[in-house]
Amino acid sequence: MSKLFTPLSIKSVTLKNRLVVSPMCQYTAVDGFANDWHLVHLGSRAVGGAALIIQEATAVSPEGRITPGDLGLYREAHIEKLKAITRFIHEQGAVAGIQLAHAGRKGGCAFPWNGGNKLNENEGGWKTVSASALPFNPQDDLPLALEEEEITRVIADFKIAAQRSLMAGYKVVEIHAAHGYLIHQFLSPISNQRTDRYGGSFGNRIRLLLEIVEVIKSVWPIDLPLFVRISATDYVEGGWNLDEAIQLTKILKTQGVDLIDCSSGGLVPYAKIPFEPGYQVPFAAAIKKETDILTGAVGMITRADQAESILNQGEADLILQARESLREPYFALKAARRLGVDVPWPLQYLRAKL
Repeated sequence: MSKLFTPLSIKSVTLKNRLVVSPMCQYTAVDGFANDWHLVHLGSRAVGGAALIIQEATAVSPEGRITPGDLGLYREAHIEKLKAITRFIHEQGAVAGIQLAHAGRKGGCAFPWNGGNKLNENEGGWKTVSASALPFNPQDDLPLALEEEEITRVIADFKIAAQRSLMAGYKVVEIHAAHGYLIHQFLSPISNQRTDRYGGSFGNRIRLLLEIVEVIKSVWPIDLPLFVRISATDYVEGGWNLDEAIQLTKILKTQGVDLIDCSSGGLVPYAKIPFEPGYQVPFAAAIKKETDILTGAVGMITRADQAESILNQGEADLILQARESLREPYFALKAARRLGVDVPWPLQYLRAKL
């Protein structure tokens, strides 16, 4: 029996297999509003057989966007189109998830295909914020260090966005605490040089994330899953590391987090990341082993046998695919065939099932 096509139940949600479409920014929204591109992009991957489709990093505030084209849930009006997307995903037998995010100092940038550099206000950019007044790139303008009352507003924004996520029909919420975005900027001592209760010690640096978890739990149903995506390491001496990631995970588990989505890097542009197939899987394996929490493995997992091996060796519980999902929206259907597993196909596509 293929482990990759074994169902997994997390609270009241049952995933039909272990394949997850990882959040991938499309930079195609206008003022946070989803459109038909998002419906087709996310919907086609649900048609393609993945069990869980996690929507791209969705900003909890306008200044929390990476680019002007990011999706948002900072207006109630954003909900209507998202309802259509989640409804379609669920009609295909997949589960709709959403990643809630704030870009912090990495916000206000041009689209990647236009270079991805910081935009000034005349170009559609905005003043960014962070844990400390330290830029991501040396040439960037300094972000504003958040005051405590502003941190309280950020926390409230996550709470409201979680409420709206439920109204829009999502069944899984993931908090984005990775890739050098705002929460990660508080976690890492490289970007967090605060001297108040949100900086300095490990306990202070994780405070923002724990407070966001707490407020989301206050509005998110107890029977629906809550994930957290972290960068397990900054790949830089003196930065956030795997030992701290494990320590954080132990605390998050006691706070009711169901799964850690294990990524890495993104905090600083000079980190040397050893890109190779499955390069982040050891993080998922170590966190799972040390904490006994469910983990998701991500990062250059491109073959059915590779994914199957990760699961069989107990290194992770879910396989998340980003770029491979862009290349192959129907990865799950084809992987099942390669592994000799008979899975349901959409009725409209049955004549192509060989």
